[in-house]
Amino acid sequence: MPETPVAEDRDAVLRAAGLPAVDLAALLAQQRDPLLFATVSGAHLYGFPSRDSDVDLRGVHLLPAADLVGLREPEETRTLMGDRDGVEMDLVTHDLRKFARLLLRPNGYVLEQLLSPLVVHTTPVHRELTALAPGLLTAHHAHHYRGFAGTQWRLFEKTGGLKPLLYTLRVLLTGIHLMAAGRLEPHLPTLAGGSDAPAYVPELIAAKEAAEHAPAGDVVPPDRLRADVAALHARLDEAQAATALPAVPAGRDALHDLVVRARLGGAAAGT
Repeated sequence: MPETPVAEDRDAVLRAAGLPAVDLAALLAQQRDPLLFATVSGAHLYGFPSRDSDVDLRGVHLLPAADLVGLREPEETRTLMGDRDGVEMDLVTHDLRKFARLLLRPNGYVLEQLLSPLVVHTTPVHRELTALAPGLLTAHHAHHYRGFAGTQWRLFEKTGGLKPLLYTLRVLLTGIHLMAAGRLEPHLPTLAGGSDAPAYVPELIAAKEAAEHAPAGDVVPPDRLRADVAALHARLDEAQAATALPAVPAGRDALHDLVVRARLGGAAAGT
């Protein structure tokens, strides 16, 4: 397992991704239960933030055992909002058990959060989860990216905005790369260098960086977009049919053991 980068290194990575120079610690401190990790997701992770993009933080908290065995409904998902120096931020976390269950489904979104290189807070539990992640990738993750692309494309057809178009292209290319290479790559500028990406993707990214809600029609004709998105869907189907990824995730028992150990360890798991 690679060594965890020191705080200074993490700060440099965050700055390189275009994160605004704001203190995120105040928002993290609002989490009243141990925080096992927090990473940056959204446009900063995907490589197309705008000047006014929100900071989307995602992670895992650890509920006390009493919250899970008592009569009260556990707060398995928690959302915290904040504003720092005019930058809007949100922190969405799941309890570790819920997050582990999501990892065992073909849910690429939570795997991207876990494996995000934009780490704001980490712990030994985070590092163990990351080490288990490769065994959780399956051929069925193609369904997640196919469905997400369909939702974003419908939004694009309704609004004509760059943001849903970039999300459509990003998730299709991520799904294709995952099926073909067996690795998760959510960063669209990186994916744009591959043979499956339309040549105009860098132009779309540049336009989005200049204006969050700019129209896409100024860059690429709609008919070409429809043809290219249809071709990417077909490529994803082909890549899934040929993938070496397994049909079911491995490591279920190891993930179970980690959840139990972390829960029994309590607050120490969040150090």
